[in-house]
Amino acid sequence: MEKRQLDTRAEISWLVRSFYTKVRKDDLIGPIFNQQISDWEIHLERLTDFWETNLTFIRKYKGNPVQKHIEVDQASQDEITQVHFGRWLQLWFETINDNFEGDKAEAAKNRARNMSTHLFLKMYMSRPSND
Repeated sequence: MEKRQLDTRAEISWLVRSFYTKVRKDDLIGPIFNQQISDWEIHLERLTDFWETNLTFIRKYKGNPVQKHIEVDQASQDEITQVHFGRWLQLWFETINDNFEGDKAEAAKNRARNMSTHLFLKMYMSRPSND
């Protein structure tokens, strides 16, 4: 299969949808996502907006990922760990590496790595035991 470049919204949407198909089935992180997300179509469109904004700099995404992740962590009794984020990254990298190449594919991996660290730290610091 020829790898694509992540140049269009359609390619970004395909990446997001393929990735979250894996996430939803994953034994470790699937239950967290499946418990928190009631309308997957809305969620997938929002994440496509997020990644399109991050990769093409066309401002589509409106939201606060830090606050949302803090809320998910609280709903999970503050039990989300670096292991969960590591699995998320592993599936993200796997989906990109299997299907995409080029600068934007590398940027998507690097930004995900940076975001996962940032989001985990913000979640961790918001926990009651860290006040």
